[in-house]
Amino acid sequence: MLTPASSATKPDPQDLLAWYDRHRRDLPWRAKPAETANPYRVWLSEIMLQQTTVAAVKPYYLKFLERFPTVEALADAPSEAVMQAWAGLGYYSRARNLHACAKAVVEKHGGRFPATEADLLKLPGIGAYTAAAVAAIAFNEKAAAVDGNVERVMSRLYMVEEPLPKAKPLIRSLTEELVPEDRPGDFAQAVMDLGATICTPKRPACALCPWMVPCRARAEGLQETFPKKQKKEAGQLRKGAAFVVLRADDTILLRTRPPTGLLGGMVEPPTSEWMPDYEPSRAVLDAPIEARWQRLPGIVRHVFTHFPLELTVLFAKVARGTPAPDDMRWTPRLQLHEEALPGAMKKVLVHALGELPGAKVKASGQKATKGA
Repeated sequence: MLTPASSATKPDPQDLLAWYDRHRRDLPWRAKPAETANPYRVWLSEIMLQQTTVAAVKPYYLKFLERFPTVEALADAPSEAVMQAWAGLGYYSRARNLHACAKAVVEKHGGRFPATEADLLKLPGIGAYTAAAVAAIAFNEKAAAVDGNVERVMSRLYMVEEPLPKAKPLIRSLTEELVPEDRPGDFAQAVMDLGATICTPKRPACALCPWMVPCRARAEGLQETFPKKQKKEAGQLRKGAAFVVLRADDTILLRTRPPTGLLGGMVEPPTSEWMPDYEPSRAVLDAPIEARWQRLPGIVRHVFTHFPLELTVLFAKVARGTPAPDDMRWTPRLQLHEEALPGAMKKVLVHALGELPGAKVKASGQKATKGA
C-alpha cells in the first residue's frame, strides 16, 4: 500500500547518478570510474556483505581475495581452507554455498560467471538480490538489486505503509521502475550508497539527499518511521555445555561439525546438545572423555540469528598420549587461530584458556552483533 502521491514529483535516476559521481564510496571490490567490474570480486563481496557491515567485511574480503584470487583458485581449494578463511564472518552456510557456486562456475561455465540475472539465479547460493546485483554491477544488465539499504530508501521515498517483509514485492517493483537503461550498475550501487551514508536508519541527512524533494516520508516529517516492520518474535533461550580439554603436550581437543545445519563444517571444542531445559549440573555426563572436570565460573553467551545460547564451560587437563575419541582430534593450542572456529566457540576457548593466540575475540558474556 502506498501513500497518495499528492503533488510530489517523481524521483529522477539521473539526479541520483549525479550525486553518486561526486560521492561514491571507495570500496576494495568496486571498480574505479571507467574501469570494468570484475564479476568474481563483485560476487564475492555481495555474498560477504549479506547480513554483515561494510566495515566488518573489508579486512576479510582482502585476506580472502589474497588467498583465493580467482574463482578457479576458490573452486580448487579444500572445503576446510574455505571455512577457515571465512571464520568470524558468521552465517556459515554462505561459505559452503560460496564454495559450491565457485565449483559450478568452473565446471559448468568454464570459469566465467553467467552474464544474466536469470542464469545467475541457477547457481548455488545465489538468490534474487545477489543475481540482480551481479548482473547489474558486473554486466550492466537492467536489473533491480534490492537489499536492506534499498528497501529503506524506497519505503521512505514512496511512504510504503505495508510492513516488511510483506512489502518486499512492492518495493522491488518500485525499484525496477526507476532503474535506468544506461548505467544500471552504477544506479544499483548509488542506491546502496545513499542508504548507507545519507538515508540511514536513524537521523537521515535529508538535506543532503538528491531525492529530498520527491521523498514523501520527508515531506510529512515521518522519514524515521519507515520502513514499517513486523515485530520479530525472540527465539527461545537454549543452554548447553562445552568441554575444553588441554593435553600435556599443549594440544586442545576439537571436532568438526556436520557439513549441513547450524555452523555446518565449522570447528568446535566438543559440546552437549543445546536445549531450553538443559541442566548444567549434569553436564559432566556429556563429557567426551573421562577426566577430572572443573566447571568454570560464569557462562558464555552468544546470540545466533534465531535464538540466544548460554554455554557452561567445563575444563580438564589430561596426560600426554591420551587418545582422541572418534571423529575428534588434538590441535596445538598455538595453532587454534588457524582453525575454522565460529565466534561462539572462540568465546568458549577464551573463557577456558584466557586467550586465543592470533585471534581477536570479545570477552565471554558479551552479546554478539552478528549471528555466527
